[in-house]
Amino acid sequence: MSLPSDAFRHVASRPHEPLRTFHPRRATLGRDREHALAHLWPRFGFSVHDDELGPPPVTATGALDTVALYGRDAPLVLEIGSGMGETTAAMAAADPDRDYLAVEAHLPGVANLLVLLDRDGLTNVRVAHGDALDLVRRAVPPDTLDAVHVFFPDPWPKARHHKRRLVQPAHVALLRSRLRVGGTLHCATDWADYAEQMLDVLTADPALVTDGFVPRPAHRPVTKFEQRGLHLGHEVRDVVARRVR
Repeated sequence: MSLPSDAFRHVASRPHEPLRTFHPRRATLGRDREHALAHLWPRFGFSVHDDELGPPPVTATGALDTVALYGRDAPLVLEIGSGMGETTAAMAAADPDRDYLAVEAHLPGVANLLVLLDRDGLTNVRVAHGDALDLVRRAVPPDTLDAVHVFFPDPWPKARHHKRRLVQPAHVALLRSRLRVGGTLHCATDWADYAEQMLDVLTADPALVTDGFVPRPAHRPVTKFEQRGLHLGHEVRDVVARRVR
């Protein structure tokens, strides 16, 4: 089965929740990404919002069936906003004992990650198109994730838009509830005031502990996006919170 990329167009602009935490964007795909969507999507991808494009496998209770999805039972890492997928592919390649679920609303990023999975022969990554928070609410059971990665989310720099930021108390409480005890929520940004907000929100959650800002862990690659920020003189900050109860 192959799917034309046009099948995804109406989903990209569909409203998800009253306040989206991401900008819906449109961009051309190019030949390789068009081919990836047409031929690799049925193997590696599913849609958060449109069953016609391939819903995720779920159990009788409506929970994501990760054994059916990956063909094994392994710890699961959720990446929210995987961008063009380079970080996901690199981390998954270096971490074959865990499975990675990359959720991205921007179609070219979804397609580019499919290209990388095929190129590198990765079998421990699946790609979801749509709103990660909606997927977490509906299909990810509590106490099941080994880690959540939130790398360089949209900073929503204008003060009136801060309510749209992904890292805020209600969203963090949701994500923390899906982590196993001992699981980690790892956030990174090159936006100074957002970094402070991330630290404040994670520190305030009573079931999470952090060590403040930490140097970039060796397992998190430097992305192209991050490199551009560094060239502009931005300071990149990482916060890693661990669920303790």
